[in-house]
Amino acid sequence: MRRIFGFLVVSLLVLSAAAQSNDQKARVFITDSQSWQMTGNSGGANGAHGGHIGGGARPQTAEIIKTFGERCKEVVVNNKQDKADYTVVLDHEGGKSILSHDNKVAVFNSDGDAIVSHSTRSLGSSVKDACEAITRDWPSRVGKINAQSQQQPAQLMTVSQNSGDTSAASQISVSSMPGNADIEIDGSFVGSTPSAIDVTPGEHSVVVKKAGYKNWERTMKVSGGTINVSAELEKAQ
Repeated sequence: MRRIFGFLVVSLLVLSAAAQSNDQKARVFITDSQSWQMTGNSGGANGAHGGHIGGGARPQTAEIIKTFGERCKEVVVNNKQDKADYTVVLDHEGGKSILSHDNKVAVFNSDGDAIVSHSTRSLGSSVKDACEAITRDWPSRVGKINAQSQQQPAQLMTVSQNSGDTSAASQISVSSMPGNADIEIDGSFVGSTPSAIDVTPGEHSVVVKKAGYKNWERTMKVSGGTINVSAELEKAQ
């Protein structure tokens, strides 16, 4: 039993360390991108010559994501733009002629400010430039994010689930992304996120609601102390 318990503790520590490592990496969203691919042929006989050139849009988003994963280990590519720290826009600037193959790349932070915007000659160079811009900008942004998260507990509003019950010895601290969502404990509205709610020991249902988003629901058993709950709300279809 002790060996099993020790193994579980070590496993949880490893998973926690990996999660913290990813949490400190910038999350990048790649917008849908297409490039133009040109093809041509020519030939002739008996003094006559002819040729044909054609082309069209070719999806390139998957290739950009693959290249980011290979060449920019400092970031995590995320498929939800509202969860990303940076948005990368990479499009072909011309490409409708055989000789034009420039790419234009722009990177925006979560505030909507561009941190880099210019043209390059290849996809690899575009990813390299975007990665370098994010790597330079990220330390200052992650510091700002960490400072805000450290200040957040001081802003928590403590709410008693039952004002007439003074025997509550436990708390459920609820935050959400996005914030200012309604919290229901055991079917009763108790406040908005972020809030810390006093509860009695035992099993409780927690529902986080916000207009335009799917309800977030969990059932948890509280035996004492404070349980921290973070609800990531998904937009309703």
